[in-house]
Amino acid sequence: MEAKWPVGVIQWTMRDDREDLGKLLPVLPILADLGVSGHVTATAEMLGIPQSTVSRALSRAAAVVGTPLVTRKGRGVQLTPAALALIPRITSALEQVQAGLAEARQEAGRSFGRVVLAFQHTFGEAVLPLLLQQFNREHPGVTFELQQGSRAFCLDTLESGGADLAIVAPPPAPSRAMGAEVLYSESLKLVVSTSHWLAGRDSARLEEVRGEGFVLLEPGYGMRKIVEDLCKAAGFRPRVAFQAQDAHTIRGLISAGLGVGVVPPAESVNPEPSHGPLQWRELALLPPAHRDIGLVWRNRSDEPEQVARFKAMVLGEGKDLLLAASAARIPARPA
Repeated sequence: MEAKWPVGVIQWTMRDDREDLGKLLPVLPILADLGVSGHVTATAEMLGIPQSTVSRALSRAAAVVGTPLVTRKGRGVQLTPAALALIPRITSALEQVQAGLAEARQEAGRSFGRVVLAFQHTFGEAVLPLLLQQFNREHPGVTFELQQGSRAFCLDTLESGGADLAIVAPPPAPSRAMGAEVLYSESLKLVVSTSHWLAGRDSARLEEVRGEGFVLLEPGYGMRKIVEDLCKAAGFRPRVAFQAQDAHTIRGLISAGLGVGVVPPAESVNPEPSHGPLQWRELALLPPAHRDIGLVWRNRSDEPEQVARFKAMVLGEGKDLLLAASAARIPARPA
């Protein structure tokens, strides 16, 4: 005949089990790491906590289980049969909780983690902030590490694994190791000082300034190669008057009458009036010239989810955002 337990006894037993589980929950990560290391000292080092904290956790867990979980063995400890039976279940349970947490976050439309993004100096004023602002609206839990430098620096950093993605101009041709896609193109302008003989014109050909000194970015920057190629197509090699590391410095040197240059339009989406005595003029190039801005990534099977999401956003709605921003740019004001 099957024995029947009174309802009150069953409820009491369930309540006791819940209380015991509640006592065990805070020490589950310690017990799981103990199962990996097999040593109290190593467990404490893995978790970055005092060894005494691990010992007290083992005592509390033993009180709940009703039997010791470790025994002394020489200078160390040895897991008891009770621990060997319990710890694998704890490890499995924690893995399930972690998987459930990841699914819950994904279900909520949020992602966490970090994206390391390399970009050229000229994209820090408008391009990058627009993309990060858009992504942050739906994924506020993702953090970004930004690495700024020349085109060569960005591509080298990406190739070596120091960055997840890179925004450069121009993007390299896709390969088996690297993927790349153009986001948008922007026109290039011939920049001269307000006292230059071309300052009253709206456009000019590069051939017209072939005998003048050029203010260029240093070797390794994408614009340096673009300007050199444009001059080569125009039938001359630019004479370098000064070299700089950003377009702002180039315009400043040109404003002082120290040369001419070719750069993207000065004004961004939210232009501010230029101040000070040094100003410049931007002329349309004939024939028109432009540069491609693109996203580059490593082709990898283990791409983190947050990286994949940001990449998808940039290649999708990010493209439209950048195109609209580029179209909204206002030409530099005449002095």
